[in-house]
Amino acid sequence: MRKPKVAFICTHNSCRSQIAEALGRHFASGVFDSFSAGTQLKERINPDAVRLMKQLYGIDMEKTQHPKLLAELPGVDVVITMGCGVECPFLPSKRREDWGLDDPTGKDDGAFMETIRTIEGKIKNLMTELADFEVLRAY
Repeated sequence: MRKPKVAFICTHNSCRSQIAEALGRHFASGVFDSFSAGTQLKERINPDAVRLMKQLYGIDMEKTQHPKLLAELPGVDVVITMGCGVECPFLPSKRREDWGLDDPTGKDDGAFMETIRTIEGKIKNLMTELADFEVLRAY
């Protein structure tokens, strides 16, 4: 059975959506494929996010990820917006939700840690929901 494709979307694809893509790959790669993209690009992933993801999980986002535009995404099954306060463009999907996360950019490590931990929890919940759904579809 094909794994669902999940896209994490945020305006600049430089912080929250990149964290979600990395944690999706880290925790949920057996259940779904993770992607991220934005409507505008920053030159690089937020350096504080990169540093803290290395420190907390040993994930080097700069080696495996880069800021991408929506047009670079494959067809996706689930769209998760991060709560950027702007209307994200429509992407066809079977499921769509907004996680409503504040952007920690420019804030202290505590704000980043809170955002990262919140994303981790949401990734794990999504993994459980999608795994349960796939099990039910198998019958």
